[in-house]
Amino acid sequence: MLPTDLLIHRLQGETIVPKRLPIDDKYLNMAASLIDLFVEARGCSQGELDRQLREFEGDSPDYRIIRGLAHILRSSFSTFEVVSPLEPVELRRQVFTMAANRVPCRQSTEKTLDELATQLSQQLEREVLPSEIKDGLYADLNENKILTELETPTPEALLHRYNLSQVQGIFYKASHIVITAHRNVPGEYKLLFRYLKLFQLMAYIEGDADYGFTITIDGPASLFKTSTRYGLALAKMIPALLHVTRWSLQATLQHKDVYTGKYKTGYFSLNSDCGLVSHYPPGKTYDSAIEQGFCDRWEKTKTEWQLEREVDLVPIPGSVMIPDFRLVHPDGRTFLLEIIGYWRPEYLQKKFAQVRKSDREDIILAISERLNLEKAGIDVRHVPARVVWFKDKLLPKLVLEVLPD
Repeated sequence: MLPTDLLIHRLQGETIVPKRLPIDDKYLNMAASLIDLFVEARGCSQGELDRQLREFEGDSPDYRIIRGLAHILRSSFSTFEVVSPLEPVELRRQVFTMAANRVPCRQSTEKTLDELATQLSQQLEREVLPSEIKDGLYADLNENKILTELETPTPEALLHRYNLSQVQGIFYKASHIVITAHRNVPGEYKLLFRYLKLFQLMAYIEGDADYGFTITIDGPASLFKTSTRYGLALAKMIPALLHVTRWSLQATLQHKDVYTGKYKTGYFSLNSDCGLVSHYPPGKTYDSAIEQGFCDRWEKTKTEWQLEREVDLVPIPGSVMIPDFRLVHPDGRTFLLEIIGYWRPEYLQKKFAQVRKSDREDIILAISERLNLEKAGIDVRHVPARVVWFKDKLLPKLVLEVLPD
């Protein structure tokens, strides 16, 4: 996504309109040139890359667009690493300790680097050059990190990511969002709701899979204290929404007037015909490494109970539950498994309230011992579910122990 200073929006009455680049020759050529610049910069420092980008930008009136495209290439497609014989902190310690016993001068510096290079060559069992030590001393500074990998996008894909990022930036200051997900393939609902859960968004959900759902989401500007982190989480949900076939969105925004400095109310709307392209995979997602690890371990467990990832939506007043797994026995018995790992107190309160409202007796809750349920005001004794406690990882045998024979 883009930082605030690279977002380009305009007002049309009370409606906020984000910048959208046409997929034409002008911008495709601009994107292709930037991609080529990054390809040629592999093995260079971030500081050198920045210098080349400034030269490329020059005095172009499209400088904010160029910076936005470069930011996406840097943050989403590039890997910058610290390249040094040792961790730079330790390397500095050894260099400065050795240099402290010598008179500061060029000859002493060269001698220090030569001696340390010899020591490190023996220690690391490979040749270490004095130049490597010199370059590695401050390799942990951002401008000295090296571009080691580049996942090269097509120019068209880069422009699509830029357009999506401009729209995502709208939601940094949203106060209220209403999404209408019309009747769609049930799997699309599940994917959307899983992303809502993954990003810990506070949503009120009405409807059902036969007719569609209305999802009301509190934005970061509606909280008692504006949360940048929550705004980013909300923006990250938008690419997931693009996987739903038929939907519409209405957002209420709080933006600062550039002339008066006062906050004003604005509006933004979007629907499934917007032409934006998602970079999220349309397949299954895991909410956490705990879930993925549990699934992998279950496949190695000898039991008649089958573990299913795709489960039905469980409607409850004001929301839906999407259990993480369903356990199915050959005789037809089923149980729903929900894993509760590391979440905010507000989410925990909502989750346990959902379990109580579901009025289901076939739910198993696997709860991390790291959670402070007492602080969140939760007493599991009042929750109508089978409870399993786990530490760092959830073992299948713990779940099997609470299942009926």
